[in-house]
Amino acid sequence: MKAAIINPYLNSLGGGERYVMAVVTSLRNAGVDVDVQWPDAIVKNQLEKRFGINLQNVNFIEDVKKGDGYDYCFWVSDGSIPLMRARNNFIHFQIPFHGVNGNTLMNKMKLYRVKKLISNSKFTKKVIDKEFRVNSVVVYPPVDIKVIKPKRKENVILFIGRFSQLTQAKNQEMLIQAFKKLLEKDVEDWELVLAGGSEVGADSYIKTLRKSAKDLPIRIMESPAFSQIKELYGKSRIFWSASGYGVDEKKNPEKVEHFGISVVEAMSAKCVPVVYAAGGHKETVKDGVNGFLYTSIEELVGVTKTLIDDPKKLNKTAVSALSSSKKYGYDRFEKEIMEQFDLK
Repeated sequence: MKAAIINPYLNSLGGGERYVMAVVTSLRNAGVDVDVQWPDAIVKNQLEKRFGINLQNVNFIEDVKKGDGYDYCFWVSDGSIPLMRARNNFIHFQIPFHGVNGNTLMNKMKLYRVKKLISNSKFTKKVIDKEFRVNSVVVYPPVDIKVIKPKRKENVILFIGRFSQLTQAKNQEMLIQAFKKLLEKDVEDWELVLAGGSEVGADSYIKTLRKSAKDLPIRIMESPAFSQIKELYGKSRIFWSASGYGVDEKKNPEKVEHFGISVVEAMSAKCVPVVYAAGGHKETVKDGVNGFLYTSIEELVGVTKTLIDDPKKLNKTAVSALSSSKKYGYDRFEKEIMEQFDLK
């Protein structure tokens, strides 16, 4: 059996691309030959390095012909419904597209050839189902909970997410401003680390961040390898995210966090998440139990200061975060995604 994979965002090397590569490895584990459509084969090495995966037996080719001649085609939507030609077709939505005129006669005709529509969260599903008048299936992204583990903790506040300012800005500049406010509260011996991919559209933004962080205990890491990411999660005590900050998620759902793989990765390393209360964050973080949700920068700073001043509370929340992360492992993902392909 053969499968074709199409993802127009592959070189952004973000959470959605990790999801797609997990589909690829799950299919390979089921004995399916996999071809990934991409014009430059160098992306294969980039994916292996970023996500710590082995793609040795996966082919990267220029054109899979919309799945023509394949048993399966897994296509990441860019907001449109493609015309797919495989025997079994799947469309994956990692972005809650809306206002794209989804419920058209043409789309209905194209969807007739689609076996399953798969969303990455309940938040995404709610928006997609309404826009396209469909009933998509939720398969949460996989998190490498067996590899990302707690280490000896240091006074580090961490954020991991791409620096590019594409559809969904991660708002690292706001985290820098929040950290400056935290330092004003007599917080000493703490470091803020901002790490993530910088391959696409991030040069000028990173220059701005470095200028703002100058002479402060702030470290900016561009395109870290998976080994470095594991180390960062393991030793960090607190995880921040401002993804979607200030956005009305009803008006612009695509601009808030759709799921937030890095949040769950942090939780699996006993790193307490303090994240903006919108989108997928509200599915993974139970406020005050396994992490904290905030609605203003002042609240972010206040919650963080409380955790710094109360190590017992910080540790109790970290233990709960670790426990909550267990349900997002790769074994769960492979089982659920292969059920969609009828490859149990």
